[in-house]
Amino acid sequence: MAGKAVLVTGASRGIGLGIADRLRSDGWQVETAERASGVDLADPEPALVANAGTIVRKSALEHTVDDWRHVLDVNLVSVAVLAQAAARRMIEGADGGAIVLMASQLSFFGGMNAAAYAASKGGVAQLTKALSNELAGRGVRVNAVAPGFIETDMTSDIEDWKRREVDARIAMGRWGTPEDVAGAVAWLLSDDARYVTGAIVPVDGGYLVR
Repeated sequence: MAGKAVLVTGASRGIGLGIADRLRSDGWQVETAERASGVDLADPEPALVANAGTIVRKSALEHTVDDWRHVLDVNLVSVAVLAQAAARRMIEGADGGAIVLMASQLSFFGGMNAAAYAASKGGVAQLTKALSNELAGRGVRVNAVAPGFIETDMTSDIEDWKRREVDARIAMGRWGTPEDVAGAVAWLLSDDARYVTGAIVPVDGGYLVR
């Protein structure tokens, strides 16, 4: 992939940092941004990884309107706007491009104490499918990765009882790492996945199969 450029949002730590490091090692020219909103796409990039996100951990009955608006804006609305802008640039180029969005295992089930996050990631899954439908014929592939329980700052505060419950359900017997997610992203951006679009790839160690 030497010579190709990619924009990765939310790349200062955790999964985003792992993705940026992996893509650099694969020869990508990596541009990073902390947030999806406000990114300047004056220079077209042939690839986008929209990884930036946030979570509010509290009961659904305790979510405030501001909680809902903040999580949905960061995780869904700003991602949609960025993907839209990137796709317009990619369509202008001769070689099209590839977009990878960050879904979640909570795209598929509600979880606990993360209603706004689950709703936003369910939206990302459907956004992936909608964009892929519209852009496949215009040279732009759109896919998503759906991480399970990954060892990052975002999961460091999960209670011990919840960790034990999760450990018992992960078929592969361990939590994932940012590098595990980065491998899936690297593949989706590569020419090896040139016939893949509209896919939501779980990277969860088999959590959802049990």
